[in-house]
Amino acid sequence: MQPIKNIIFDLGGIFLNIDYPKTEKAFIDMGVTHFPTLYTQHHASDIFELLETGKITPGEFYEGFREASGVTLTDEQIHSAWNAMLLDFPVERIEWLEGIKDKYKVFLFSNTNRIHYDVFREIYRKDTGRQDFDSNFIKAYYSHDLGLRKPYPESFRKILEEQGLLAGETLFIDDTVSNIEGAKKAGLQTIHLVPPSSVLQLDL
Repeated sequence: MQPIKNIIFDLGGIFLNIDYPKTEKAFIDMGVTHFPTLYTQHHASDIFELLETGKITPGEFYEGFREASGVTLTDEQIHSAWNAMLLDFPVERIEWLEGIKDKYKVFLFSNTNRIHYDVFREIYRKDTGRQDFDSNFIKAYYSHDLGLRKPYPESFRKILEEQGLLAGETLFIDDTVSNIEGAKKAGLQTIHLVPPSSVLQLDL
């Protein structure tokens, strides 16, 4: 096993606390009783994949969600329920990240979308008093900008190629097992970090 020189972190469940059932419950309460067939931590239907790879706008997503769900909701209702999963940034995790940046090249790779991106950036500012979450990394990669999402191995290869990183020297940390498997297929070393464990318990 090669020494680690680079680390690519996931966002949700690693730095940002996420509660997927909150979004599921919010939609079910609004009448979208089959929401788990559309989206979970481990599965995304076509409309969510299109949103998370930046192929549709938030407005197109809202319209597509109404069609896919068969429930007439306003844009604001969908926006509120979709963001319900986004909780908080524990400051100690950001401080931990600052402590390892002298040892490794650190990057972020998150499956997310423009709707969540705008909201979690505001949560970060509120929770930490700091302005720009992305500045914690050499580069923060978001699926809606990259045009590719986890767990597909080509998404990892794209980042490695752009940054000139060797897969064997790069560690990927995520809380979702399918993403870990995708990273392994791309040749990365991996850590599957499952809450309540956090980065604070890692020995890096």
